Amino acid sequence: MNEMVNEYMDSYKQDLNKILNKLDDEFAMIRVGRANPKLVDRIMIEYYGSRVPLSQAANISVPEARMLLVSPWDASLIKGIKSAIDEANLGVSCSDDGQKIRIVFPQLTEERRVQYSKDARKTLENYKITMRNARRDILDIFKDMKKDAEISEDEYNTLDKSVQKFLDETTTKADQLCEKKVAEIMEV
Repeated sequence: MNEMVNEYMDSYKQDLNKILNKLDDEFAMIRVGRANPKLVDRIMIEYYGSRVPLSQAANISVPEARMLLVSPWDASLIKGIKSAIDEANLGVSCSDDGQKIRIVFPQLTEERRVQYSKDARKTLENYKITMRNARRDILDIFKDMKKDAEISEDEYNTLDKSVQKFLDETTTKADQLCEKKVAEIMEV
């Protein structure tokens, strides 16, 4: 097969791997009753006139299983960070001692665990749709190549199977990530 086809296939594989990595990051954001610094990754704060992620203005550590400790590099940011955390509506309680902020994660109820599990599965489904769209896009390119006689019918069929095989492998990995996350969520 020609070099252009290989480039398209490499691009397709990279796209699916990026989608899988984004899904993994998305799952890391879902609360499971334990503190995880990724849970506050999306919180933006005012830092010297610009909005930056919390992680770029403070050190975030996990001193206990259900607590994050935020140590800003500039103590004057404490109030701004605390209000940004409150506005993020994470369902946590915050306290500060003027130097550091403690974020305490309450124990999850069974109802919340079930809801978070449903959210994880819904997120998985959305990412699977994105993966199938990537498959459709590359197959459209290959159909056009076949129509323009750049590749033969047999080459197209081989590419179709190869694209589907990689999609199936990636979907299986995504399913495994989801099941692992759901098990983590449901763990008491």
